[in-house]
Amino acid sequence: MAIIRFQAIQASLDRKPIHIVEPAERRSELYGLNVFNKSSFSHYMSKEACNALMDAINQGKKIDRKVADQVASGMKSWAISKGATHYTHWFQPLTGGTAEKHDAFFEPSGDGSAVDKFDGAQLVQQEPDASSFPNGGIRNTFEARGYTAWDPTSPAFIMGTTLCIPTIFVSYTGEALDNKVPLLRALQSIDNSATEVARYFDKNVNKVIATLGWEQEYFLVDSALASSRPDLMMAGRLLLGHEAAKGQQLEDHYFGSIPERALAYMRELEIECIKLAIPVKTRHNEVAPNQFELAPLYEEANLAVDHNCLLMDVMAKVAARHNFKVLLHEKPFAGINGSGKHNNWSLATDTGVNLLSPGRTPKSNLQFLTFFINTIKAVHDYDDLLRASIASANNDHRLGANEAPPAIISVFIGKQLTEVLDELERVTDGSLSPEEKTELKLNVVGKIPEILLDNTDRNRTSPFAFTGNKFEFRAVGSSANCSKAMTILNMIVSEQLRKFKTEVDNLVENKNMKKDDAIFNVLRELIKASKRIRF
Repeated sequence: MAIIRFQAIQASLDRKPIHIVEPAERRSELYGLNVFNKSSFSHYMSKEACNALMDAINQGKKIDRKVADQVASGMKSWAISKGATHYTHWFQPLTGGTAEKHDAFFEPSGDGSAVDKFDGAQLVQQEPDASSFPNGGIRNTFEARGYTAWDPTSPAFIMGTTLCIPTIFVSYTGEALDNKVPLLRALQSIDNSATEVARYFDKNVNKVIATLGWEQEYFLVDSALASSRPDLMMAGRLLLGHEAAKGQQLEDHYFGSIPERALAYMRELEIECIKLAIPVKTRHNEVAPNQFELAPLYEEANLAVDHNCLLMDVMAKVAARHNFKVLLHEKPFAGINGSGKHNNWSLATDTGVNLLSPGRTPKSNLQFLTFFINTIKAVHDYDDLLRASIASANNDHRLGANEAPPAIISVFIGKQLTEVLDELERVTDGSLSPEEKTELKLNVVGKIPEILLDNTDRNRTSPFAFTGNKFEFRAVGSSANCSKAMTILNMIVSEQLRKFKTEVDNLVENKNMKKDDAIFNVLRELIKASKRIRF
């Protein structure tokens, strides 16, 4: 087996990059070019179909087969105008990554000619062979039937000459065989429970959306060098070889200019992402040599998960054109940083409020504290589930070393918010007059907005850190599907919010407490009960 020094891998980025012709259009003009989104609907569908599809996206209403035929016709016309010849139901099986089976629009007719056919039945449902995918032992191996069903909340897109339709994947008897079904159930659950709690503070809230902004770390290796290493090709990491004479001791790669060859790759990757409506925003070197990061703006969690799965596929395709191999293994090289996928999570209402953003009034501050403290309590009670959601042989090799978070789940909230929670914990019902309770709320208001100025430690090694107006789940591995971590996180917070509302309502109805007093009482107990998990 050839032994290639790590320096050779580093030096490969200094070679002359492939020349990339930047498109004449601005990035903003290319955004969503290959996506069947709202801007495309009106050109290819009737007003009735557009309204039905928007109701399905925004309110979760079902689309009947008649309207599905109209949507399918418009989607087909749009796809063919973009050069598509095939369509596929694009889904996320438990094997990891994504899966697809392509069918042509083309169908012969009885008179010797042919037509392009794609109707509502083909859009809504297909039957891929499910026997090749893991199912957790819920079925016999000879029971092969499975169904993919259209998820209208995630828009269809074109990859190459194929129309890709995001779908769920279930067995013949209805069990989930993918990562999307559990995620959608978790998102619906937290919508219901968080909306009920948010209505304590604003009766106009009718929906709460879980948002996700992921950060994707990765390594780039010259494809010729990668091909010379069977361990790298088969395991995604080096098993033999020399450590570099200079690794990341000075951490100068993070602040250095991006190598030209890597930058050429990033440019083309960003263009492909923008066309697919993946809102990539940030690119930079990471701390380890040959390590980089790409990050988008945050989106609704289901769409963000789909976009991250799509990104990992696009990364590999674009890398091949630049004679690169992308390494998403969590620990491909010994002695230097591994790669994670930080999941920045928050909750937003349909009234435009981030529920994890500290406010400037007593009312909005109490709302923030409610969701903030309940999230900490959820992590405390279900830390084992969170740990399981990010566990893998690759990621467990990364956790606990070289800036990676430890494998033990804890929450970092910073000095100032720690002081706020400690102050609330000391308060007792009999110790404050109504005026003092208001003063306490105002004091809290005076402290929390300072967090917006990022006056907290970044704490790069905390697995679950509050970062101003969101929680950052830093322990997720770089090759993982975000849906696993997001399913568990949203479910446990949903369950905790349900318990919280039950306790508050009980104090209001049975103890004749005022609503704000009941909320403070329950929050104080939650602070005490979850204190040990705070980093």
